[in-house]
Amino acid sequence: MGWLDNQVVLVTGGGSGLGRAVTERFVAEGASVGIMDLDEDRLETVQSELGESVVTTAGDVTDIDDNKRAVAETVDAFGKLDTFVGNAGVFDQNAALPELAPDNLAESFTELFSVNVLGYMLGAKAALPELVETGGQMVFTASQASFGSDGGGVLYVPSKHAVAGLVRQLAFELAPTVRVNGVAPGYVPTDLSDTDALGGDRGVVSPDTFDPENHPLEMTPTAADYTGPYVLLASPENSSPMTGSIVRADLGRSVRGISEVNRSAVEYITDDTDT
Repeated sequence: MGWLDNQVVLVTGGGSGLGRAVTERFVAEGASVGIMDLDEDRLETVQSELGESVVTTAGDVTDIDDNKRAVAETVDAFGKLDTFVGNAGVFDQNAALPELAPDNLAESFTELFSVNVLGYMLGAKAALPELVETGGQMVFTASQASFGSDGGGVLYVPSKHAVAGLVRQLAFELAPTVRVNGVAPGYVPTDLSDTDALGGDRGVVSPDTFDPENHPLEMTPTAADYTGPYVLLASPENSSPMTGSIVRADLGRSVRGISEVNRSAVEYITDDTDT
């Protein structure tokens, strides 16, 4: 018996990284899972490994029609939808405002917020009718960057603050029928990609950039280490009183804060002014 027996879940960005780990954990807990991802090769790999427990949809989270198609294909395969997990995201390579060229700032902003914020809203909109039918729930991937600074750059951090606001607003709007919560991971070793405007590189979140000693738990986590809170929030039996909550799984970073001030932006401004 698993915590998610007979539950049907749709996960965006489920082809790799944290989304892939969440998908695998959900299947292990008894769920049937729809996966939406841009990369068809990754989807084929997940399908071949998890078999009939999953159905995949190649699509773009910034397109409402793709989101509707992912919901429809999940419901066609498994008969209903209990949980929508908004997880797909892009990164900004920790870019500080002084480092961003003026001619691509607006483009980078629009692209990153379109995926990290609008993509969640479109997925929620597409999933809502089915979740109303089942009295289901939404779970969004927030971040330690939803509550403070230095969890990314000047684009990523505000986008994750927006996700925290989205969780609370939707929890207010959709109660009591649909519960809405979030998970705020700390460092996750994943192949989260940059925006195309910043180069579109994958693999930018590297273990080489992580110092476990900056966190009270002093551990270097895997993506799978973060999946427990998603299971909790997707389980009506175990989280029925919860809505508008964001589970912080940040390795204790929030109780210690930032150990060293990042002065790179100040130095950049100073250097730029001197030249």
